[in-house]
Amino acid sequence: MADTLEFNEIYQEVKGSMNDGRLRLSRQGVIFKNSKTGKVDNIQASELAEGVWRRVALGHGLKLLTKNGHVYKYDGFRESEFDKLSDFFKAHYRLELAEKDLCVKGWNWGTVRFGGQLLSFDIGEQPVFEIPLSNVSQCTTGKNEVTLEFHQNDDAEVSLMEVRFYVPPTQEDGVDPVEAFAQNVLSKADVIQATGDAICIFRELQCLTPRGRYDIRIYPTFLHLHGKTFDYKIPYTTVLRLFLLPHKDQRQMFFVISLDPPIKQGQTRYHFLILLFSKDEDISLTLNMNEEEVEKRFEGRLTKNMSGSLYEMVSRVMKALVNRKITVPGNFQGHSGAQCITCSYKASSGLLYPLERGFIYVHKPPVHIRFDEISFVNFARGTTTTRSFDFEIETKQGTQYTFSSIEREEYGKLFDFVNAKKLNIKNRGLKEGMKQSYDEYADSDEDQHDAYLERMKEEGKIREENANDSSDGSGEETDESFNPGEEDDDVAEEFDSNASASSSSGDGDSDRDEKKPAKKAKIVKDRKPRKKQLESKKGKDPNAPKRPMSAYMLWLNASREKIKSDHPGISITDLSKKAGELWKAMSKEKKEEWDRKAEDARRDYEKAMKEYSVGSKSESSKAERSKKKKKKQEKQPKGKVEKKGASKSLSSSKSPAKNTNESFKSKEFVSSDESSSGESKKEDSEEEREASPPPSSEDSGSGSD
Repeated sequence: MADTLEFNEIYQEVKGSMNDGRLRLSRQGVIFKNSKTGKVDNIQASELAEGVWRRVALGHGLKLLTKNGHVYKYDGFRESEFDKLSDFFKAHYRLELAEKDLCVKGWNWGTVRFGGQLLSFDIGEQPVFEIPLSNVSQCTTGKNEVTLEFHQNDDAEVSLMEVRFYVPPTQEDGVDPVEAFAQNVLSKADVIQATGDAICIFRELQCLTPRGRYDIRIYPTFLHLHGKTFDYKIPYTTVLRLFLLPHKDQRQMFFVISLDPPIKQGQTRYHFLILLFSKDEDISLTLNMNEEEVEKRFEGRLTKNMSGSLYEMVSRVMKALVNRKITVPGNFQGHSGAQCITCSYKASSGLLYPLERGFIYVHKPPVHIRFDEISFVNFARGTTTTRSFDFEIETKQGTQYTFSSIEREEYGKLFDFVNAKKLNIKNRGLKEGMKQSYDEYADSDEDQHDAYLERMKEEGKIREENANDSSDGSGEETDESFNPGEEDDDVAEEFDSNASASSSSGDGDSDRDEKKPAKKAKIVKDRKPRKKQLESKKGKDPNAPKRPMSAYMLWLNASREKIKSDHPGISITDLSKKAGELWKAMSKEKKEEWDRKAEDARRDYEKAMKEYSVGSKSESSKAERSKKKKKKQEKQPKGKVEKKGASKSLSSSKSPAKNTNESFKSKEFVSSDESSSGESKKEDSEEEREASPPPSSEDSGSGSD
């Protein structure tokens, strides 16, 4: 027979709710690990007193009773597993696994039996229901009646809050059955009564959740939080874990108490009690016990008189009374040297602490995630900015936690930590790629916080626009003489393609001959500025003079090395911030000195720009002349074609010599037509006759359209 038995997806009944987990039976005892909280119940084999197998709602269940009266219930077994469990109990625990069925008759009159910490309501020999007395929060009596009130269960949608028992009177003298019933319940119930003096009191402690200042009174079995509005009584049995976490500013400490079940304030549940301490606060503490009692109970962990930092005293007392270890951050260190990472969870900003066995986020809302419940983690680029990234955690139950707005400098440290803990990384292999993508944006963020640099950039843009406007103005004549011709060529070719097909459209009237070219010339004129802008944006001349720097930039270039030497290891962003602060604090006289240097640099730039514009103008005019010649050569044969195509509408008396002269005047036609747009029709018609071949071809094309 095997020495161990393991069962997955087993449910433990705790305070009316079913918590899933894993059950393991071995020679040493029974171990159950809760999948949700990670809490481990360990029952030694020598403590087992009875084992009961019975049919329940989720199949079959196992009830274990210990010699000290504790009861443990586990459901989710299959019927076929009874023989295997029965043999294991006989071989290793020397117990018979008894089979007992629940009574389902529906009767409400029976017998109450108290066995250990269990109240059993039986009909005959069969139990109807059982109540763990540790679930009872209060017990009150009336005439022939006992009322039991229960702790609220947050994990269940519906909780049983109250049960009333009718206890009939008996003929026995001197014994009240109602009081006897109540005393049996109260002796085992989890009823908190603040009787006696507190061991010690910590006054006016700052509490983040629940928010406020509370006095903490330490009793032997529970702690009492006393505030101005609310009071809380927290049994030490509900404390799961203790955490002591240093704040990022290294001046404060968080002390976190994990609770299950949580404390309640109306409909709000607090699973964590978070206290905030200053490292500078000291306290001298005297326990309300004599030295022998302190030594006997705490075995040297506490002394009657203690002194030290307030957070050390609170954590030391809690550790001794709760008897649990205090979890502190491990060997993780972030980019700034802190043991935590600044991030945001949901709508609030807080601190994420990578621990040796999990992550904890404080403080609103507090979150604790153990490594063994993590399915995978994911590193995602921030949605709003390239300066940060998101850290996503998904648990095996499907719950997803997203910690956003983490500085990109923390990425390498966090990735190495997660990798060392052997957690499943969803986007493994992207570390180098993400680093490159972040470094790619490093230059854009270097001087982001420098107001003077931003102002300098704006001044530079204005100077550049002015320089472009001046250069456009100097070459305006050549551009205007060239661009319309280019547009004319395009229009002419477009209409020439339809000229032969539409030659029979006949002679256009004089009004149409006048209006059509004018309208086309107007369209060309509208397009000119846009084309100039495109040409000016195509590229910058590398030989052009460089724009002068502002007074602030001249000072920064001269002072950069001094700032670096005064602050070794300073980053580029911090250097820019520091420079901005120094510049603001500089006296007016020193600033005027740099303003004069900037003004001298601006004059030199304007002088160099004038010389550059004169040289570039002469070169551009030569280039324009050569382009003009090419256009003339290309346009001369087109003029002949237009002459033939439009010969029907022209007089036959025109000579070839005049035709060549007219083709030469075709570029001047647009400018002459624009200048004469406001004159009378008679003057327009005379100019039309002098340059008749080009317009007639365009008119014939436009008529065909």
